[in-house]
Amino acid sequence: MTTRKPSGNSQGGVILLEVLVAILVFSIGILAIVGLQGIAVRTTTDARYRSDAAFLAGELMTQIWTDPLNVSLYNYPGSGTVPARLAGWVARVNSRLPGGVAPVVTYTANAQLGEVVDITVGWRMPGETASHQHQMRMNVNLNP
Repeated sequence: MTTRKPSGNSQGGVILLEVLVAILVFSIGILAIVGLQGIAVRTTTDARYRSDAAFLAGELMTQIWTDPLNVSLYNYPGSGTVPARLAGWVARVNSRLPGGVAPVVTYTANAQLGEVVDITVGWRMPGETASHQHQMRMNVNLNP
């Protein structure tokens, strides 16, 4: 009876299998990093649009505060003819924010709060159907 001793080649191909598993793990890690990069770009773009919307709404607020006697002339429901006082601002909103969402400026006279103006600036991210919006409310009181 002869017994066979294991030779050094009994593990042939194990190193190749280990390399293939390592490449698979590395590839999954790279795909995860690429996915995170896409999410980071999208989040940064959304933050930029939010910042632009806040800046544009603040810009209009400043314009209205410097013209308190004509607050009612800034009323704009988001469709129809743009009031002359808003034409430049609406053009800037449409050029800086994507998606074609019209801004809305609502004027309300309130006996207790004074002149109340609500400004809504909206945008739609590329590839999305839902729109985002930034709203600001201001009170304009005429000092005697």
